[in-house]
Amino acid sequence: MRSLTEEETRTLFTKLASYTGNSLKSLIAPPGTNPSDPSSAAPSTTDSASSSSSKRKSHPEARLPSSQQQHVFRLHNSRVYYVPLHIANLATSIARENLLSLGLCIGKFTKTGKFRMHITALDVIAPHARYKVWIKPNGEGPFTYGGHVVKAHVGRWSEEAPEHQGVVVCGMGDTPLGFGVTARSTTEAKRLEPTAIVTFRQADVGEYLREEDNLFSTTT
Repeated sequence: MRSLTEEETRTLFTKLASYTGNSLKSLIAPPGTNPSDPSSAAPSTTDSASSSSSKRKSHPEARLPSSQQQHVFRLHNSRVYYVPLHIANLATSIARENLLSLGLCIGKFTKTGKFRMHITALDVIAPHARYKVWIKPNGEGPFTYGGHVVKAHVGRWSEEAPEHQGVVVCGMGDTPLGFGVTARSTTEAKRLEPTAIVTFRQADVGEYLREEDNLFSTTT
């Protein structure tokens, strides 16, 4: 387990920002700090270094709700994990070969250096999503079976979403079902035929069943 390099951090944040926009600051800024302060947005490579005595003590943040805890991103076996800082500090005492995972895996880096976000990142990006698409009940099945979103299945969508923009796909009850990329801007999509694709699926909650043998694999 290690901190991300500057290049890896840039790649990761670019991917996350395509879904969250400026809300990314709220995701990565430590609680009680100014999100506009660059020093709070990118924890240093030394933030996991703490004394062994402090690691053995119960960390005050452990008693806080997850949303109020300071989180960091860590890389392990090409996978990126979103981890409470106090957990990341504790994990430094575990030998690399004995550590399977920690925190929430949000995706992995490919051999070419690109970052692929997994469905497990949905709970991280959904509360901070800048744009959303809400699909009707008759569209939930096709989407969660791996299909793209067609216009006929859209109940409503965020206004002024541009083309090729990251969006979170929700049911009409506002339950996040996955995420994708807009095929057309909102304005253009409204003029399309009912069978036209308006959102390209990137990931959906159906993967927890369809990909259960591979989704949580800890091998590279």
